Amino acid sequence: MPLLTSPALLPGAPAIAMPAWLYHAGPLGFLIFLFATVILGGLAAFVTGRALAQKWCPPWQILVYSLLLAAGVRFIHFSIFAEPLLSLRSYLVDFVVLFALGMFGYKLTRANQMNVQYGWRSRQGY
Repeated sequence: MPLLTSPALLPGAPAIAMPAWLYHAGPLGFLIFLFATVILGGLAAFVTGRALAQKWCPPWQILVYSLLLAAGVRFIHFSIFAEPLLSLRSYLVDFVVLFALGMFGYKLTRANQMNVQYGWRSRQGY
């Protein structure tokens, strides 16, 4: 068992496990999922969504980049935390989380762009 997935590494950490039918993970599976998928991968997906919106790219491109980011996050899970690399269920969960955060970054940036570009339409008196 690798050192990074050992419960002895975090003695006071609760052993919150992910449901086995949803995600392949060890005893610290939920904490690893939060760190690798939500924080590392989620920030990358959010920034990717913002970058695509700033370049006025169509939103379907987030789908492609989320698929690639999910593969990268699966490799982080595999290489650092010794989780299965080719787990379809885990890959799909990672993809859904990354796609949602990428779309959030895209929509947030696009709403700001629309407000700056067409803000005169929402002001009173026009």
